[in-house]
Amino acid sequence: MKITYPSQRLSLRFFMLMLLLFGLQVAYGLLLAAQQADPTLLAGTLNFNVIRASHLTLGILWIVCGFVGATLFVAPLLARRDIAAPALVKLLFYALIAIVIWNVSTQVLSMRGEAGWWLDQPWLINGLEYLEGGRIFGFALLVGFILLAFIVLRTFPPVKQWNEVHWGLGLGISALVLVWIFGLFYVSRLDLQEYFRWYVVHYWVEGVWEVIHISLIGILIVLMFKASVRSVGFAVFWGITLVWLSGLIGNAHHYFWIGTPEFWQFWGSFFSAMEPVPLVFCFWHIYLDAHANKRPLENAPAFYFILGSTVLELVGAGILGFVMTFALTNAWSHGTWITAGHGHLALFGTFGMLGIGAAYWAVPAVRKAPDFDQRLGKLGFWFLFTGILGMALSFAFGGMVQAYVIRILGLEWVGGDVAPAMGVFKLTLPLFGFLFAAGAAIVIYDLATLGKPAPVPSEILPATGWRRPLSGFEAGIWLAFICLFGMVITFSLLAFNLPRVRVEGDPTLPYLLGGVGYLGLFGVTLGFVLRFTASLGARLRTPAPAAPTPDLSVAT
Repeated sequence: MKITYPSQRLSLRFFMLMLLLFGLQVAYGLLLAAQQADPTLLAGTLNFNVIRASHLTLGILWIVCGFVGATLFVAPLLARRDIAAPALVKLLFYALIAIVIWNVSTQVLSMRGEAGWWLDQPWLINGLEYLEGGRIFGFALLVGFILLAFIVLRTFPPVKQWNEVHWGLGLGISALVLVWIFGLFYVSRLDLQEYFRWYVVHYWVEGVWEVIHISLIGILIVLMFKASVRSVGFAVFWGITLVWLSGLIGNAHHYFWIGTPEFWQFWGSFFSAMEPVPLVFCFWHIYLDAHANKRPLENAPAFYFILGSTVLELVGAGILGFVMTFALTNAWSHGTWITAGHGHLALFGTFGMLGIGAAYWAVPAVRKAPDFDQRLGKLGFWFLFTGILGMALSFAFGGMVQAYVIRILGLEWVGGDVAPAMGVFKLTLPLFGFLFAAGAAIVIYDLATLGKPAPVPSEILPATGWRRPLSGFEAGIWLAFICLFGMVITFSLLAFNLPRVRVEGDPTLPYLLGGVGYLGLFGVTLGFVLRFTASLGARLRTPAPAAPTPDLSVAT
């Protein structure tokens, strides 16, 4: 685990910026949890909507920093040469800092209703979820993406020499520029504005980011396990193809309630149900690559976070996305905490964990610390993984209470009827939030100081019992239970349509199914990752023949 080209060191600054913004986002999240308990906290100084907008935007920005860092680390390996424009990389870094400062400082203008209107466009604040920044922020980010695309494509070899991994990463980076353009204009008609806003949220975040995610995971798996570039390239190709085939029309599940034609309810439901398929495929290839040659797990934290990214992509983006995007379930989940549970697991679980995993692979290489102490990294992973699962569980249960109290009983949030009913979940949410924050602090400290502690030898663990090798059949059983509990959750939301619930107001069935489904899903997810990582732990000191790093630039 060492760098091959000097320009790979340029990735380090982006990973450090990623950690800083991650910590800031977590701090905003804790403040949001406190304001859920006491709505008067900082009222008039930092209102809930301002903190929430900053929390969400910072999440996007630090994940983008992780993508940039990971891409700059692997691009020279794909090109077999140093980065073509190192001066532009440094310019991009300082531009990102300026963009972050501008965005955070302008959010407070929303408290005074100052959007900076000029030429019928809001230049300071946009006020749309996920697209909070005004036109200045949007155009600045566009320039940053253009710089990144130019650097990567200029570094890559000629197109005729590309393999599937080149195509995946090249298309993903290019699409960052193209799809973001849909977020650069404002339309006064709400339904049309929402139509184009979801182009950005779904295609840019859930589509383009998925392409980059699949490509980077493929590259990191090749580096970690010396897997076949041809085999991984095959998985990257089909993963990207399936993501786009299911995701293009699947975007229609955002069109159910904004005044668009009714036929979107069928097509949005149908293709949204297909979206977990490529995520299952992505995970299954991770399993095959990790077990192909039974090589030792040299960098446990890096693989833990990549495994967590893939599993939570399946559970958070796939299963929970599937649960809430049928028209008959979305009618109840839309606008509730159920959406927040899906959003946290999908955004941090999929993309955030990938950025942290890439950092745990790249930072030791840049700092020449291949034998770093891995205990803090693994501890931080379990805190983060358990914390985000617990937060999603709290959001999910709280959302079911919201759906019942608001849409069945017809009580109002403004009147204070909903808050008491959600009291338990407003307590468990910050508790798991503090666990998550502790994990974030551990990971930030560990990566920021990595290389300084004395190396600690890995413990030799017997490959028996819980640590026995994980077979494909057993992994399939775990996946089957994940899907089974996902179906139970789907039925819990469908149950709201029954006359017994909708007319008579009896919540027993949806609450019972929701309790079984959500507790089962998160219990199995945690158990599966525990089992998977334990099965690899016994390979830490297993003798294995040395293998050269595969040539990622080879066309397949």
